[in-house]
Amino acid sequence: MKGVYELRFAFMCKEPPSVVPGRGKLKVAIVGGGPAGLSAAGFLVCQGYDVYVFDKQPIAGGLMLFAIPEERIPPESVLEGIEELRDKFNVNFMVKTKVFGDTKPREDEGDNLVERVVSLKELVDNYDAILLTTGTWCSRKLNCPGEEGPGVMSALEFLYELRIYEKGYTSHKPHLGNRVVVIGGGLSAVDAALEALRLGAKEVVMAYRRTIKQAPAGVYEIKKLINRGVKWIELVSPIKIVRENGEVKGIELQKMKLGEPDESGRPRPIPIPGSEFVLEADTIIEAIGEIPTPPFEDEYLGLKADRRGRIQVNEHFRTTHPKIWAAGDVVTGPSMVGSAVRQGLYAAKSIHIYLTSKKLI
Repeated sequence: MKGVYELRFAFMCKEPPSVVPGRGKLKVAIVGGGPAGLSAAGFLVCQGYDVYVFDKQPIAGGLMLFAIPEERIPPESVLEGIEELRDKFNVNFMVKTKVFGDTKPREDEGDNLVERVVSLKELVDNYDAILLTTGTWCSRKLNCPGEEGPGVMSALEFLYELRIYEKGYTSHKPHLGNRVVVIGGGLSAVDAALEALRLGAKEVVMAYRRTIKQAPAGVYEIKKLINRGVKWIELVSPIKIVRENGEVKGIELQKMKLGEPDESGRPRPIPIPGSEFVLEADTIIEAIGEIPTPPFEDEYLGLKADRRGRIQVNEHFRTTHPKIWAAGDVVTGPSMVGSAVRQGLYAAKSIHIYLTSKKLI
């Protein structure tokens, strides 16, 4: 460890606060140990609460440790912040633990190392407040022929399996082959392409349905990859995965042109008839986005999620259940780390105001 807390989550105080009368008996459960959950934990321990962080991975950190490449977020800085919370501020980390509703838990990506499932209702019964920060552990699918089977994986699946292999949690290393095609233009696609290069793939291609100017990752990030040897193909959309005897041999793409802006405000990609062609590949990585994974299905304990899986909250990040708040990507959908940290802080402040007011009544 470097000894410098580049990601100090308990930055509201330098030392654990003196015992606040009655405050130490109040317990807050945080479900999800990513940036939103960790920043909330740091705020709440500085206010004198007992904080318990439930996370399905062997260590907290979320996608910062289990997906994002090290050159974007150095893992040492995240681990130092987590260790400070645990060792100096006595945050309780309940790892390898998935929290879900009373029904059988939904299978999400990144569940590989879960050893225990705890009912969300159990937390409601035993804690004074609960904050849900479970993020986006489900990848969007292409929904095209040939997608199911070996040789096709999501960016999240690829990055996660690579991380747990490198951290020694599994002996299974993702197999890519020589030719990798990454579908998408966001940061997940950039991360997948970068790691495919690092693993030694001889050819890595990024294929995107709009142009580099509309790519969510930004022109700068993509040009960095191009300078490293990644090939960029724009204005193409997948038609089907080409297989031979079950093995991926390529992907059929259709050329696109840009039309009027769609609901996102970007030009709508329009297929060009008769422009189909096949790009040879050994592995297809789907990086077309992730969706929120709330720790419940349907309507549970009065909690509600919209059709995209985003938990519904008010301006104070409070849900329709009086003891439950939610923040981060499970509320907004995929966002930047800074946004998740900020929401975690705002939600924690709202919890603090609620618990303080409750104690004074």
